[in-house]
Amino acid sequence: MEIDNPAVIQEVRACFDRYEKALMADDIPAMDALFHDSPTTVRYGVGEVLYGMEEIRAFRKGRGGSPQRILTRVTINSYGRDLAVANAEFRREGAERRGRQSQTWVRFPDGWKVVSAHVSLEGVTS
Repeated sequence: MEIDNPAVIQEVRACFDRYEKALMADDIPAMDALFHDSPTTVRYGVGEVLYGMEEIRAFRKGRGGSPQRILTRVTINSYGRDLAVANAEFRREGAERRGRQSQTWVRFPDGWKVVSAHVSLEGVTS
């Protein structure tokens, strides 16, 4: 198995950047298009636990946009040609607490999609 194939990392980074842009603009259709549309897709957030794309969609529609943030570090690693993991650190505007995000990306026939995501803030336990 090839680890950290540069072409795969470049592809996933482009998808990651599209997702970040959509997140900051609250572009729900663009965010949804980058997540695997399946009941097996999972997203754990700072205050929510979402199983399946329907729960993820409902959350996005109801929250009124993500707090604005600045990425401070992003790493992407690939495992073979069809699986990659993106990890990012961020700071929300006006806040000192560090945030963390991880996403597992899988290549499907219709492109790269997030199948699992986790967002947390340092020092938040609930």
